[in-house]
Amino acid sequence: MNKNAPRIKTGLESLCDNPPEYLKGMRLGLLANPASITSRFVHAKDVLSRLFPGRVCALFSPQHGFFAEKQDNMIESGHFRDPDLNIPVFSLYSETRVPTTDMFDPIDTLVIDIQDVGTRVYTFIYTISYCLETAAKLGRSVVILDRPNPVGGLQVEGNILEEACASFVGRYPIPMRHGMTIGEITAYINTTQKIGCDLTVIPMQGWTRDMYWQETGLVWIPPSPNLPTPLSAMVYPGQVIFEGTNLSEGRGTTLPFEQFGAPYVDTMTLIQAVKDRLKGIVLRPLCFQPTSGKWQNQTCKGVQIHIMDRDEYKPYLCSLILLQEIMRAHPNGFQFKAPPYEYEFERLPMDLILGSRSLRENIEKMNDPVELEKAWQRPLQEFRQESQDFYIYK
Repeated sequence: MNKNAPRIKTGLESLCDNPPEYLKGMRLGLLANPASITSRFVHAKDVLSRLFPGRVCALFSPQHGFFAEKQDNMIESGHFRDPDLNIPVFSLYSETRVPTTDMFDPIDTLVIDIQDVGTRVYTFIYTISYCLETAAKLGRSVVILDRPNPVGGLQVEGNILEEACASFVGRYPIPMRHGMTIGEITAYINTTQKIGCDLTVIPMQGWTRDMYWQETGLVWIPPSPNLPTPLSAMVYPGQVIFEGTNLSEGRGTTLPFEQFGAPYVDTMTLIQAVKDRLKGIVLRPLCFQPTSGKWQNQTCKGVQIHIMDRDEYKPYLCSLILLQEIMRAHPNGFQFKAPPYEYEFERLPMDLILGSRSLRENIEKMNDPVELEKAWQRPLQEFRQESQDFYIYK
């Protein structure tokens, strides 16, 4: 036995071990990006090509591109032909985010091998949802190769998205941190949204809900450029809200989402204001200069989040508290980001990210986020109970 073997097998590895009979003879498409690899670093494209010679007929890519090279939001990637297989690669973050009939013409079954990060605003699950809808309309089938939720499957956090705030960073009434794997949430969406796609999930082996990425034994391949490490994924369900402000969320630095700030931030006042309110983390004061994005080449004063106890840490609540304290201390410096954001040109980006206009208004009114959190516990519990029906791993 290889002592360095990962503790779990992904859905892709399960496919390698037991290639399904129902895929043989099918014309296959593959939605993937650089994180779609085996533990031996073989890409899903090459796995499918070896298992089903001549049957891979089209490739598809989500936001950030097939090679995950596009850095920021609303930076589209183009279509091209794969030089190895001489087949089309269709970008689903281009002039369209919805696969067209022409894109699905070459295929009978779409195989999806995408690493999600367990957060409502991460767009991959909505790209998948559009694929389910197109597949259902055209009578195609979809197969999901499951992968871990890198922030575990136990903690579920945040308010449920309100319909008025639905967008490409939140199509459905789910919380910010949903606690499901990519296979589980795809099945949940397919059923609860009555899409009715012919869907199969090929599960992982060995994954349990208490596992964070660090316990899987798998190598972390960034699913998008600004989630370079498992730690960045752990803070992301909270720190992503700063995309809706004029604070740098750390893009253009080596620690995106782990650090944040702006030239106007009084760091020590911020740390003092929240010192007894944030559980499971330590804030370390620092300065940084983003090389791109907000405050490019300007010195930002801020903090880095160091996670000391991941079970106590609530990333969403912590970031709401930090947001409010910065707003309180810097009424003349702080601003919410103006549209556009993820192809929404009128609604406030912060409302789309939070999934709630009223939550943003309550934060502005200086209502305590801890009290606001209590108000969303009942809908959150209802989501948890409903979503458990789709759990593959206990």
